[in-house]
Amino acid sequence: MIGLLAPHRRMLSVAAALLAVAGTQAHAQVAATLPAAGTGIWKAAVPAKPMQGEFEGNDPLGVAAGAKIKADCSLNWIDPDEGKRYCFSSGTSLEYFLDRPRFNIARARQGWQKLTAR
Repeated sequence: MIGLLAPHRRMLSVAAALLAVAGTQAHAQVAATLPAAGTGIWKAAVPAKPMQGEFEGNDPLGVAAGAKIKADCSLNWIDPDEGKRYCFSSGTSLEYFLDRPRFNIARARQGWQKLTAR
């Protein structure tokens, strides 16, 4: 019985090798059509019409830390309870913010009061 499966195994290994070569060629074709550095999905995600978020569009985590870090609102979150938009300068900032949004909003509001009182 094992002798009968040997040709099938060889066919499977040949098929796998052909797929690997085809995959490499397809990968090279895709790589040749990629846009130049500095252009890409994040550039396409910048809103065509400027959006405004809380804290004059500054990143809430930066505001909470006492710094104005401008964000273009391509990364944003709308509070489902209050309907307010918060804009973020990076995906990391957004993810960190979403771990404890209520806490971070409260910290940002305190920071904003200090920043605008100057």
